[in-house]
Amino acid sequence: MKTILVTGSRGQIGSDLVAVLRKCYGATQVIESVREAAPRLEGNSLPYEVLDVTDKQRLQEIVEQYRIDTIYHLAGLLSATGEQNPELCWNANVNGLKNVLEAAKSYQLKVFWPSSIAVFGPHTPKIDTPQITVEDPSTIYGITKVTGELLCYYYAHRFNVDVRSLRLPGIISYSSPPGGGTTDFAVEIFYAALKHGTYTCFVRPETRLPMMYMPDAIEAILHLMEADPALIKVRSSYNIAAVSFSAEELVAQIQKHLPEFTCQYAPDFRQAIADSWPCAIDDSKARADWGWKHTYDLPAIVADMLARLEERMTRPGQESKACRQSLFLTNHRGTENSEEKEEERDESTRSKISV
Repeated sequence: MKTILVTGSRGQIGSDLVAVLRKCYGATQVIESVREAAPRLEGNSLPYEVLDVTDKQRLQEIVEQYRIDTIYHLAGLLSATGEQNPELCWNANVNGLKNVLEAAKSYQLKVFWPSSIAVFGPHTPKIDTPQITVEDPSTIYGITKVTGELLCYYYAHRFNVDVRSLRLPGIISYSSPPGGGTTDFAVEIFYAALKHGTYTCFVRPETRLPMMYMPDAIEAILHLMEADPALIKVRSSYNIAAVSFSAEELVAQIQKHLPEFTCQYAPDFRQAIADSWPCAIDDSKARADWGWKHTYDLPAIVADMLARLEERMTRPGQESKACRQSLFLTNHRGTENSEEKEEERDESTRSKISV
């Protein structure tokens, strides 16, 4: 039976992935790890460990203690957050991954690690970006992802480590708030639309980026990890895609459900990051090699996001913490989040993977 370690388990992808993995493999077979002690995890009986992924010895102790055979390595800093602290971004994203790959080499572990469309840059083809192309990122986050892809390729071919990776686009989720990525506007906008009926977007209306709904992202990760090793032809990272849309197209789709919703545009430093990324990704290699296909288009994403967030926000006697956090980020972008004193918020900022 598989024994799985998920690093960065309280991040945007980790929160949903852990739940699905526990349904698939058993609640006690999936060990969460977070950078700092989390009261919400202390109070339940499910296994979790405190782990800073830059601590190689502690990682190896956990692998040995639980006899881990698979690691989903999600811990790291995001694009916008990384620009504010490049040194920490490099240490967490590159040295943390190297520690995981070293453990995989020593203990014959299977590894999933998410790369990102941030590996691409100003000289990358913007439309139908191919699997093999120019990678010249303009952010430290993107640089760490290119480095990570090279490390994955090296460990796979030099040491036969079974490491698998996806270049994830922007991820849209209703279950956790955005945490410092350039595509956060595509999540924040839903909370703002339902709560205030208006939103100020930090990219221009015509800005078009590749996106994916969280259920599709989880399906892609699981499908990749369950595929026969012989089918995995790319050991750096696969292009993966679902939909591409502009900020104004997202607004228009939301207005079909909420006609009074309005959006203003006030581009900030994240506009330059978005401008350096592709508009649409060619993921034909993933579709051909291991049968990837997405389910949600833009209308389906918007309808499901609004329905699920509205349900959460109207529960008797409570407003979801995710909503409060997202609205705080919306109103205080470009500044440090004062709620980082809360353990969950602190972990979310440091250990989310998205773009």
